[in-house]
Amino acid sequence: MNFVAEIKIMPLKELLDPQGKAVLGGLSNLGIKSVNDVRIGKHIQLSIEAASAEEAKAIAQEAAQKLLANQVMEEFTISIS
Repeated sequence: MNFVAEIKIMPLKELLDPQGKAVLGGLSNLGIKSVNDVRIGKHIQLSIEAASAEEAKAIAQEAAQKLLANQVMEEFTISIS
């Protein structure tokens, strides 16, 4: 069966997000003052051939841990459909 894995990767909450701070400053410069914080992350979609949703999630988990996310600085969540 074919599954789609959606992987959301975000910087750890404890770490400074320079990209997010730059966007927050840009929004303020544009007069959009009601935004309090911005965090910039990545959204990755994988098409996976697997026997079950559990197997597809395990494959996506391995890909995220080994290549897609830097676990020192980022956290990730996975959803399968």
